[in-house]
Amino acid sequence: MAIYWARTNLYRSWPRGILLVLWLCCCMSAAQGAGSGPPAVEEGLFEKGPGVSRLAELGIERIVFVTRLKYDDPHWYANIGYFCDDENHKAYAGNGKPDESRLYALDTRTGRIGTLLDAKGGGIRDATVHYDGKTVLFSYRRAGADNYSLYEIQADGSGLRRITDGPYDDFEAAYLPTDEIVFVSTRSMRWVGCWMTQVGTLFRCGRNGKSIYPLSFNLEHDNTPAVLNDGRILYTRWEYVDRSQVGYHHLWAMNPDGTDVVAYYGNQRHYPLYIEGKAIPGSHEVLAIDSPGHGRSDHLGHVCIISAKYGPDDNRGYHRITPRAAYNDPWPIDGENFLVASYKQLLLGNRTGKLVPVLTYKGAANIHEPAPLLRRQREKIMADRTDQSQAAGKMVLADVYQGRNMDGVERGQIKKLLVLEALPKPVNFSGGMDLTSWMGTFMLERVLGTVPVEEDGSAYFEVPAGRTVLFVALDENDMSVKRMQSFTNVQPGEILSCVGCHEGRAEAPRAIQANNLTALRRPVSKIESFKPLPDVVDFRRHVQPILNEHCVKCHNYKDRKGRVVLTEDLGITWSLSYYMLLAKRQVADGRNGYGNQKPRTIGSAASKLMRKLDGSHHDVTVTPDQWRTVWMWLETGAPYAGTYAALRNAAEQRRQGRAMGAFHSPVLNQTCRKCHGPGKKATTIPYGISNEEQNK
Repeated sequence: MAIYWARTNLYRSWPRGILLVLWLCCCMSAAQGAGSGPPAVEEGLFEKGPGVSRLAELGIERIVFVTRLKYDDPHWYANIGYFCDDENHKAYAGNGKPDESRLYALDTRTGRIGTLLDAKGGGIRDATVHYDGKTVLFSYRRAGADNYSLYEIQADGSGLRRITDGPYDDFEAAYLPTDEIVFVSTRSMRWVGCWMTQVGTLFRCGRNGKSIYPLSFNLEHDNTPAVLNDGRILYTRWEYVDRSQVGYHHLWAMNPDGTDVVAYYGNQRHYPLYIEGKAIPGSHEVLAIDSPGHGRSDHLGHVCIISAKYGPDDNRGYHRITPRAAYNDPWPIDGENFLVASYKQLLLGNRTGKLVPVLTYKGAANIHEPAPLLRRQREKIMADRTDQSQAAGKMVLADVYQGRNMDGVERGQIKKLLVLEALPKPVNFSGGMDLTSWMGTFMLERVLGTVPVEEDGSAYFEVPAGRTVLFVALDENDMSVKRMQSFTNVQPGEILSCVGCHEGRAEAPRAIQANNLTALRRPVSKIESFKPLPDVVDFRRHVQPILNEHCVKCHNYKDRKGRVVLTEDLGITWSLSYYMLLAKRQVADGRNGYGNQKPRTIGSAASKLMRKLDGSHHDVTVTPDQWRTVWMWLETGAPYAGTYAALRNAAEQRRQGRAMGAFHSPVLNQTCRKCHGPGKKATTIPYGISNEEQNK
């Protein structure tokens, strides 16, 4: 009708007619744009499967997903930034090459696939959807840049908006019910203790990118935060305080303010990696990825369902859905169905293990992070329990004697808790311990001091906020009884309580204890330090002078009493005395073993060296300060270098390794390997002191 009116009336006023034509053109253009949405992808780039129509039947009208290239490193976490010894060796997807990365939207009713954002050589990752079902949150690395920042975009491809900025990687974000954002970031400025890439830990910020606040103080990676149905944050936490670096990366939970950090599922079991956990709607279960062993790149693994209702270590809480470990980025649609990616495929699955193809990508990249564009209900909002005016928090221990693997520990034996702080690495150039230790600890620990334990096993004490702390139970002689082999932390003003020492997480304190703890009848204890003694012990600076004074007169090159030499002569890597003490097993430091080891097997109580300082070993008697210095060295993992400044770059480590091999291999070949060689009856001598497999 508008066209007919124009034909019959335009001749009456040409200027008016021209304006009318322009108006009609604009209307037609707007109408066409409103119906088309984001630009469609080229034909043949995707192959559609039967899962498209099945999603439409489930009421899922649109989903978003991402494509991006693989990265070379086999570790699940090494996909940000660069490698410490070479800033030109990029770790992110594509490893420095232009990425084939885009954010797409699929309309299941029409089968149309639109491009919401083309990174044009940059990178997109970690897409997730807001509660409104219209806004997409993701991490975006613009072409030519090396770090990811948080962005939002609307489901029609409009309104691209940057949220965070700065020389950091901000990634793996999720919306909180308060409309704030929880995300993983390298703002903690630390490096993996056993690898050459940066660490990301949990932070929170406003939706405008303001008020960035640390939630976690982990030394190693936190990953893939999501909100549980009860309002807490579920995430993956990797840490290896006094235990193996390859076996403890499991699901944890915390309140949105960073308080009440607890193991959700795992932490006592060795392997695998549990990651990508998301709450199943209307359920106590979570959908997650079980990535075998030490975890695989791109979080690849088995799709599984995990329930914490039996406790975090009960096998009844685990159900594997897919037999193949070839899936990542699951998103639960409801109690039965989920979206998941597998290399170049986007799949619709259900809890019976049936998988239906939705899309197959024909390009070089893989598909990641499928998520439905659906409105969803916000989870419970939890009140903030922190007090930012405080510099510390408080801890309440109900009963140090209540716990697992406490055989041989009798009531009344534990008198104190030693409080240690594990220190993050500001750099790291290898997958080994380097000069921090010989096949022992990867991290340095600072001695903060001790707090008292009451006769009923309770303790009530103050700890500094925002610090990675761990505890050692001590007897009346300050000998180690039981070690935490993990860490905890408090937020400012937080009061954190625990039942016991490695207690079953489904256990409650004994009824008589809960309302009658001796420690709570007195003021809170302050940590009593050992000043002026050093809080971080360096072997050559602090321990060697004690050996020189009391030990070298017998254990020297000339006398070699007990076939032991404890002089301070330097080898290619360590001093002779340090190597000798560890080789002769005078030190018990855990040796990267399992968690929750038996009482009195780690630290001072298990170290033969400690028993040689009380006058019973050839009348050797040290001063109280000397005794305490050796004791602190043993309780902090017997490190060699007491500073991370000693860490060597990769080239220097290789050079010294070759020098060591050139020095000792000819001697070993001529004198020892006739009997102690491969295939011989006698124990094989390792080709390198740091060869862990041959040292077993």
